Amino acid sequence: MLELALHVLDIVENSARAGATLVKISVVEDLEGDVLSIRIEDNGAGMDEETRARALDPFYTTKKVRRIGLGLPMLKDAAERAGGTFSLDSEPSKGTVVHATFRHTHIDRQPLGDMAGVIAAIMLGNPHMDIVYTHSRGGRSYELDTREIREGLGGVALNEPEVVRLVRENVRESLLEIGAGNTP
Repeated sequence: MLELALHVLDIVENSARAGATLVKISVVEDLEGDVLSIRIEDNGAGMDEETRARALDPFYTTKKVRRIGLGLPMLKDAAERAGGTFSLDSEPSKGTVVHATFRHTHIDRQPLGDMAGVIAAIMLGNPHMDIVYTHSRGGRSYELDTREIREGLGGVALNEPEVVRLVRENVRESLLEIGAGNTP
């Protein structure tokens, strides 16, 4: 994967397959500390200790359509190559937390990429899942909570094209306002 945003999308799709109804995505760009942090937390089925250990093996997957599971191992590798860390915490029936850090200015750090597009894709593919997306950079922050959007829509589905388009534009503009403007 060429962008970190695509790793986020892959992990959230794992969350959807695990039955998550709520996914919290947090991106923190600590410029003074030279750290980019990405944290994804879900309330899905979670994993037992054995499955959690195997989840970082690229030749293990629970997917039926292919026999390899590169998402988590690739994110772990990307974080470590960029001077960062990776952790995977999960408990059955409680959910999963994936946390990766990167040295923000590291030459090998992948670009964050199109987070607005990723949020839109998640909404399109998972209309019953709620997303809380927070992004902070240099002391400024943005938050999107689809539970609030859902409440204001009065029964209109989150994956309606006009809703998705408006959310994508809002995320893109808001990230530019806080200085996190590397989205297309």
